[in-house]
Amino acid sequence: MEWLRRAACVGEDPELFFPVGTSGPALRDVDAAKRVCARCEVATDCLTFALSSGQAAGVWGGTCEEERLELLRTSRAGTSRDDARRRTAL
Repeated sequence: MEWLRRAACVGEDPELFFPVGTSGPALRDVDAAKRVCARCEVATDCLTFALSSGQAAGVWGGTCEEERLELLRTSRAGTSRDDARRRTAL
């Protein structure tokens, strides 16, 4: 996880990336955290880590919890389709 040293969020308030709630100030924090991620050179590494390690809370790699869940769902659905294609090709 050497990439963490180069993350744009180093030195930022961690609470910005882990807001409490789903409305009002929490939404503003999510937007602010995503702006930090947008200028981060290691956002892809961060997102990959979050997806592979099951990080359910917070903003990681410029994505909120709901966005990561959708990425995982889409990825799993694609994998299931690929597996089915391979089975029918055999």
